[in-house]
Amino acid sequence: MPFVWSIGTIIGPAIGGTLAKPAESMPSIFSPNGIFATFPFLLPNLVCATLLLISILAGYFLLVETHPNMQPWSTPDELEITVAETPLVMTSGAMANDGVDLRAESYGTFNNVDIEEEKQWTVNADGTSRPLSISSGTNSKVFTKKVVMIVIALGIFTYHSMTYDHLLPIFLQDERSGDISTLAASALDIPGGLGMSTQAVGIIMCVNGLIALFIQAVIFPLFATWLGLWKVFVMVTLLHPIEYFVVPFLALLPENSIYPGVWACLTLRNFTSILAYPVLLILLKEASPNSSVLGKINGLAASAGAACRTIAPPVAGYLYGVGVHMGFTGLAWWASGLVGIVGVIQMFWIDRSKNKKATVTSSVAPCLAPLPSGLRRREVVHIMIADVDETIADCVANDVAEDTNEEA
Repeated sequence: MPFVWSIGTIIGPAIGGTLAKPAESMPSIFSPNGIFATFPFLLPNLVCATLLLISILAGYFLLVETHPNMQPWSTPDELEITVAETPLVMTSGAMANDGVDLRAESYGTFNNVDIEEEKQWTVNADGTSRPLSISSGTNSKVFTKKVVMIVIALGIFTYHSMTYDHLLPIFLQDERSGDISTLAASALDIPGGLGMSTQAVGIIMCVNGLIALFIQAVIFPLFATWLGLWKVFVMVTLLHPIEYFVVPFLALLPENSIYPGVWACLTLRNFTSILAYPVLLILLKEASPNSSVLGKINGLAASAGAACRTIAPPVAGYLYGVGVHMGFTGLAWWASGLVGIVGVIQMFWIDRSKNKKATVTSSVAPCLAPLPSGLRRREVVHIMIADVDETIADCVANDVAEDTNEEA
């Protein structure tokens, strides 16, 4: 799925940029007085609608129904005890990322991520197990401080990442001011964008997909293996504000330096966002008290991400409009940079303690991965032995507490 999603981020902008305004870009094929001249964005929308129709028809006629209640051989008795628990649609990520479920092993990457857990068992001195109410972790708190902090970090990242996706095409096509000088203009005097055509923006977004594909396939597993997940998270979190503060200054570059500047900004942005998203998901999985509560944590993370994706575009668009009237189109970009700074500050409130270890195995470029230093560590179980008297005392205390609650 991540590979197919990445291919879509390459093909989609290419279709939109190439087929938009066909009467202007392809006058020999499309009449300047025809319907495509009146509606310049009709052709790419027709192509996308056709592809969607083909997808619907292919799914209807070619895909096999997997729901157990819809099988032709199912009997009434089987239907009463059959439950379908596998979701068909996963939660959506930011525009630069495909939908990811915490229960998946790839976390939106092309790689396998193995999470090894250190468990703690408490037994009696004679080797018998302790009562379930004491030894089990099923009653432990689900939304711990660490889980909440990582969800907040994920929400902050989703917000400013969404604003980048929203602002970039607008800034690229916004009219370029012709009297800007890199020597005369101040940091708060950037009145326009880059003045690119729709076709040029489509090509840039297509190349942006290629850059993201390379970073996701090759760079992410290398950095995750060399530095570790926490150091990668710290690195990209510190770089997030920079990627927003430098974009407005592209308008100050001379004509022959605009494209190199755009490629540099897109490389920095993809490097930080492609590495940050799966790392945050893996850290969230590591922070989970146990696997039985992953659904609740995944729901909280998905809800937080959806809320941030909802408010990011209108806020960024409003700030960009205000910046245009002020003569400073960098206002929206710098506001997102300030959100990135908030993410840097919030990072110091995340607890680094963990009882799980994630290992990223590259499946695209395994030859580039460093050689393992030793045998892979197996899951570790810490066994704590409690005295029988202590066990009995705990059980009596629990029984007394239950009787008190019933009397109350």
